[in-house]
Amino acid sequence: MRLSNCVALVLIAAFAVAPLVAHGIGQPFYIVLISRIMIFAIAAIGVNLALGYVGMVSLGHALYIGIGAYAVAISLHSGLANGWAHLLIALAAGGVIAVPIGLVCLRTSGFGFVMITLAFSQMFFYLAVGLRQYGGDEGMPLPSRSAFFPLDAANATTFYYMAFFVLMLVLLLLHRLIHARFGMVIRGCKLNEARMRALGFSTLRHKLVAYVISAEICVLAGVLLANLTRFATPSYLEWIMSGDLVVMTVLGGAGTLIGPLVGATVWVVLEELLASFYIDLPWNLSEFIRSNWTAVLGIVIIVVTLTLKKGLYGFLVARDGGVR
Repeated sequence: MRLSNCVALVLIAAFAVAPLVAHGIGQPFYIVLISRIMIFAIAAIGVNLALGYVGMVSLGHALYIGIGAYAVAISLHSGLANGWAHLLIALAAGGVIAVPIGLVCLRTSGFGFVMITLAFSQMFFYLAVGLRQYGGDEGMPLPSRSAFFPLDAANATTFYYMAFFVLMLVLLLLHRLIHARFGMVIRGCKLNEARMRALGFSTLRHKLVAYVISAEICVLAGVLLANLTRFATPSYLEWIMSGDLVVMTVLGGAGTLIGPLVGATVWVVLEELLASFYIDLPWNLSEFIRSNWTAVLGIVIIVVTLTLKKGLYGFLVARDGGVR
């Protein structure tokens, strides 16, 4: 078996048994931490579809995380507790917004595409800040988690496995998508769009569908994130969130199936380790690392990017002959 496949199977198996281990060692905190990793991984998978397979560098996908989060928060605020209804509302709102935004953004390419996606994301960010009845810039606490009957989402372990199921579902969807005819077309668009048009393919339509699917995956992540934190805040829509997702994707390996999961895992684990760094080191280095953990994390990302240009998992895939 190829090393990249072994790593993927071990990582997925580790996520599957993590709650059992956490309860066994008396550390339920890890259930919440790994739930967060999986949710960011789901969002990064959505970004990866646009970035890794179509070549669309988007700094606006945080917009769709915000849509998912606010769909849950506003629904609960209005007295609607049904989680399945929250999911339908979020996906419908995400689709209605993603289609026209995609049509506008896909008329451009390169730096223009990046800036337009950023502009749309910031526009909705300021819209969320202006929603005073829903917390404005201070955000909006959720009175409870969504009621996904017959599942008990209020239970941390149950919610963990809900997120795990969504992660597996999204990975399966992406695997089927990129190996289907549609996937071949969008990957062809990344390599040579003019040639794909000459072959008779409607590249705009294929790229739009890919953009909308990637947006809807981020909406799913937003629904889960709001339920995990029991909070909706405009910061979910900020361009910094989009940038973090792009970094996770590139760190793990853009254009690979498991890359975003690896990138999200490394990103969140490093963030937690550096922010709570306590090893006794000379010259107050521990305090320096804790106080400046974002700068240290940035250095780590730069080193990985320069030494492993295809990302952590992407390096293994390339080593195995490019099998994804």
